[in-house]
Amino acid sequence: MKRIVFFLLVVIKTASAQPLPDVVYMQNIKSVKLFVQNNQESLPVIKLNSNDLLELHFDDLDAYAKTYYYSFQLCNADWSPADLSSFDYIRGFQNQQLTEYRASSIATTKYIHYQALLPDKNCMPSKSGNYLLKVFFDGDENKLAFTKRFYVLENKVGVSAQVMQTFNNQLYYTHQKIQFTINASSLNLFDLQQQLKVTVLQNYRWDNALTNMQPTFNRDNILEYNGEEDVLFPGGKEYRWADLRSFRFQSERVARIDLNTQPFSLYLRPDAVRAQQPYALWRDLNGFYEISASEFINPWWQGDYANVHFTFVPNNKQAFEGKDVYISGELTGSIINNDAKMQFNENLGVYEKTLLLKQGYYNYTYVTKDANDADAKPDAALTDGNSWETENDYIIFVYYRSLGGRHDELIAVKIINSRNLR
Repeated sequence: MKRIVFFLLVVIKTASAQPLPDVVYMQNIKSVKLFVQNNQESLPVIKLNSNDLLELHFDDLDAYAKTYYYSFQLCNADWSPADLSSFDYIRGFQNQQLTEYRASSIATTKYIHYQALLPDKNCMPSKSGNYLLKVFFDGDENKLAFTKRFYVLENKVGVSAQVMQTFNNQLYYTHQKIQFTINASSLNLFDLQQQLKVTVLQNYRWDNALTNMQPTFNRDNILEYNGEEDVLFPGGKEYRWADLRSFRFQSERVARIDLNTQPFSLYLRPDAVRAQQPYALWRDLNGFYEISASEFINPWWQGDYANVHFTFVPNNKQAFEGKDVYISGELTGSIINNDAKMQFNENLGVYEKTLLLKQGYYNYTYVTKDANDADAKPDAALTDGNSWETENDYIIFVYYRSLGGRHDELIAVKIINSRNLR
């Protein structure tokens, strides 16, 4: 019995030491964003030993000043912690205090807004790779507020890529194929499968990422990835949108606003199934949201909050059998969990979800996931449908581990768009 208890304590301690990426652990923390300086719709990637900076923003709705710190955790390609001490990948001090904050003004919902430019000169990553930003309360890493992914790049290989239609007749009109070549002639590759790892994302999402792909051809370390079934993604449809930049004037997607509640209550127009509708083109943010406000100078500390009510109406007002429905996009962290899960209202025959959101412009989509399969990937086939014509971003990450190396270096990031398909 003592052995079992000891084992459980070890497991719990290990799990607590390895927080999940892109998760908010404290309910009072809202509107967490990390992006390339001055570009809210960007992948948070910086070049090693450069002057590149990332902007961090978040709100604490407890509305009184607190002491928050942050640290960086170097991770491998699969986001497991690298087998290195922080002294091996950080120049300077590991824990840094967030010192720039101010109380909200004008907004009826009170909060403290925190912001920072990262990395600080006293806490600089010294190795390339995947990094986990950990923000915690009162200098105690066990009081974790949230985590965010970011990337430090050291270009060592060239990547050429394009988005194509697949030749698979069954998927020709619904899927997009990514074909790419990696010029790895500058690397010492003795064990390709162990030393080189490739990950492909669609619209910056990790919940449907393709990982651990092997090249179709290897010609003197010119690696071609063009298998017909290897790098396929369902196309989805353009993201739905909600313009919440004003709580005084109702935008097209807003049904009504109740300004007598605290926070405000905002009801979006019900969303219908788009799976049977033909593809329609409009400009979207590929899942991002942007903090902005039409009436204020600085939305970061002047923007207000509202409980935003989402309604999704399935065909015939019948719940999807064996499926759960989720709201997907940066507004839910692009994570399939209970915070993004909708509830089916049997009386009305609709799925419902309420999210506390700050003023801004939001993209979102609805996806389903097998309720009985924890490993199943989310899919929009039943809710929004899939089209080969959809405009999507694809991000290719290339990782390299030298012989005897103890972590995966990030040696290439390639972002391509599917516009060339149309």
